[in-house]
Amino acid sequence: MGHQFIQKFARLWLLALAFALASSGAVLAQKRAPFETQADFAILVDADTNSVLFEKNADELMHPASMSKLMTLELVFKALKEDRLSLDDEFTTSEFAWRTGGAPSGTSAMFVPLNETATMKELLQGITVQSGNDACIILAEGISGTEEAFAQAMTERAGELGMDNSSFANSTGLPHPDHMMTARDLASLARHIIAEYPDYYPYFAQKEFKYRKHNFINRNPLIETYIGADGLKTGYVKASGYGIVASARQRDQRLIAVLNGLKSKRDRTREARKLLNWGFRSFKQYTLFDDGETVGEAIVYGGSQFQLPLVGDGGVRILLPRAANRKKIKASIVYDGPLKAPIAKGDQVAKLRVTTDTNATTEVPLYASMDVEQAGVMSRGFDSLLHLAFGWIL
Repeated sequence: MGHQFIQKFARLWLLALAFALASSGAVLAQKRAPFETQADFAILVDADTNSVLFEKNADELMHPASMSKLMTLELVFKALKEDRLSLDDEFTTSEFAWRTGGAPSGTSAMFVPLNETATMKELLQGITVQSGNDACIILAEGISGTEEAFAQAMTERAGELGMDNSSFANSTGLPHPDHMMTARDLASLARHIIAEYPDYYPYFAQKEFKYRKHNFINRNPLIETYIGADGLKTGYVKASGYGIVASARQRDQRLIAVLNGLKSKRDRTREARKLLNWGFRSFKQYTLFDDGETVGEAIVYGGSQFQLPLVGDGGVRILLPRAANRKKIKASIVYDGPLKAPIAKGDQVAKLRVTTDTNATTEVPLYASMDVEQAGVMSRGFDSLLHLAFGWIL
């Protein structure tokens, strides 16, 4: 029990058909040379399909710098969405926030005066536009009492979101040996924020923010470019170099790029723009199954039926390289099984994994298409005998 099943996908002809339609009247281009970047860490993800289009050291821990402010913002956005906080709430600047992240700190700051108040709306703009460290600490202390307690909540929330490699020591991203993330976790966090908080995501695209005597210009260098960028966050600390989490939209496609470990601001802008442009040019979305169409089956242990039809959440769409070799596409249905009854219709129980010759990978969640009740004692006993005799080999 509990083994991972990998079932060969029986309908690969659909992939061949999709490519044939996409390339009708023309020969597929030769395989492109792999994309290269000067960044030490990088990942490019399609936001709709969650396809990983490119990665480099994406699972290695790195110092995220101000890019980790996305986790600070996630906790704040969540509280706002749940009406535990409002945009009109006011927060006071403590001496710790002022000295650590404000005017005396010499770091990126919103410059909220000591013992003065700022509204939630102002502080959000101070983070998304100016990357104010003081704004982060003010919110952290206002929400959790201390920045240390807020950082612990950040780590716990990251775990809830499946970002098990992330740990946080502060709300700002200022250097600390225990403040670490991966490029993959940052991309996952950005995708979550975009999907879950559409009311607050537009703050990232705000070009300027006027506060008291200051006029802050958005630090994201891609906002003013032609590639459709509308967020999210830059970062820099000496230990990791220059980095960025960026999202851009062209037509109906949104990509999320994470890069870190670059030597200059110019390199950061160039490499991020290059990676996003490459992604938009090089990949195309294909629909493999319509809404409600069976993708495959999974074996069920102790259920009222032995096999469970699997479907997608709506249509099953994947993103593949325009120049991929369709003969080398690998697809499989993967799940930990056999599945154990009872199973409710709509439960996510498996995933469809498609890999190309360029190692671009798409994983699409698959769901139970019907309820499967627990079978009687004799039927479960028969399933146990099958398991012992044959090991549930597919």
